[in-house]
Amino acid sequence: MAATHAQEAVPTPSEIPRKRSMAVVVLVVFLDLVGFGIVIPILPFYVRSFAVSDFYIGLLAASYSIMQFLAAPWLGRISDQRGRRPVLVLSLLGSVVAWTVFGLAGALWMLFLARMLAGAMGGNIATAQAYVADVTPPAERAKALGILGAAFALGFIFGPALGGFFASDPVVSTARDVLPAAIPATQFSIPSFAAAGMSLLGVGVALAFLPEPDRLRPTGERQTMVGQFRTALADPALRGLVLSFFLVSVAFSGVTIAFIPWLADTFGYQSEQAALFMTYVGVLGVIVQAGLVGKVSASIGDERMAVLGGGALALAVTAIPFAPTLGALLPSVGPLPAGALAVVLVLPLLSFGNGLLNAALGALVSKSASAESQGSAFGVTQGAGSLGRTVGPPAMAGLYAFAFHWVPFVVGGLLLVPVLGLLVAFVRE
Repeated sequence: MAATHAQEAVPTPSEIPRKRSMAVVVLVVFLDLVGFGIVIPILPFYVRSFAVSDFYIGLLAASYSIMQFLAAPWLGRISDQRGRRPVLVLSLLGSVVAWTVFGLAGALWMLFLARMLAGAMGGNIATAQAYVADVTPPAERAKALGILGAAFALGFIFGPALGGFFASDPVVSTARDVLPAAIPATQFSIPSFAAAGMSLLGVGVALAFLPEPDRLRPTGERQTMVGQFRTALADPALRGLVLSFFLVSVAFSGVTIAFIPWLADTFGYQSEQAALFMTYVGVLGVIVQAGLVGKVSASIGDERMAVLGGGALALAVTAIPFAPTLGALLPSVGPLPAGALAVVLVLPLLSFGNGLLNAALGALVSKSASAESQGSAFGVTQGAGSLGRTVGPPAMAGLYAFAFHWVPFVVGGLLLVPVLGLLVAFVRE
């Protein structure tokens, strides 16, 4: 019996290249997301350095997402037709340019231009998801997409932490001594250049190690982006998923964009402390997506996992602004005040819900699409998510700037209620 189990544990020859390909694409996505994560802690303070309203923080985030919305379906379709590998390589090269310009921006319009280019290149997430679907059997896709989600979460661990490090005074001071006078060395430019370097490293890894997967190629007529959305919305299996991606993205991106200013205004924290909170969320995300998603999916199925994740996420985002009040019942821990400790205790529920929900939605999209249209299906749903991330940040930043600071979080929780209704319908089918 022991020998039988030992033999079953040995991967077959066909599994070895599949697992190797999966590992490489996860690494490429991780490097890309580290670059993205590096600029997160500095972004609100970068915008404030131009002496404009916090509303522009939301607009800058939205500029990224609107371009991702426009690019994701197109990149997904091109990857179906021309290949996953070239799309990933070219988009990473575009990110190198975008983050370099972001660091050199001497005016607000340059900041927006660079962020929009980065958003267009960030549409490659649909291609990465399609790549995972190409190299993974259907029964294992929720787990595989959870691992890809863990690479995202790892990016948000190392990215914000590195962003805080590169924005610190000692690093900036050293950079001023080393870099030519023509290159600005500030708490904003150095993290941006580091982000460009991470994307460049991703290009090298993809060129050296990432193979093009074996898969079915589409044989039908090419569709425009509008045509892709029409087809998806006409499909009962995809319609609810497209709407779910949109609403989840409005809620989560809006709450995320309000969270760092809320930390600053509630506790007086700066970019270094905000980076620690984002790193903490990233660590929790890795634990959930790499350690729990596969087990929960195998135990209750992708549909019920989506409902569980959506419920937990709705509760968490609503609870965040009220946590400091409840924190009065808690003791302070070292330099961490009781109110901040209460926030720390709420964030695991947020990571748990977000990790389960995103992996489950991705698995349901893959199951609902044909083998030759995985890139297009992920492109449309990611495009819907990007549209949500276009709407969410400026809307929530506006609510944060002009209403009570708790309003964006409560609105985010309410937006997840119809998502739960749509996901419960999947369970009943």
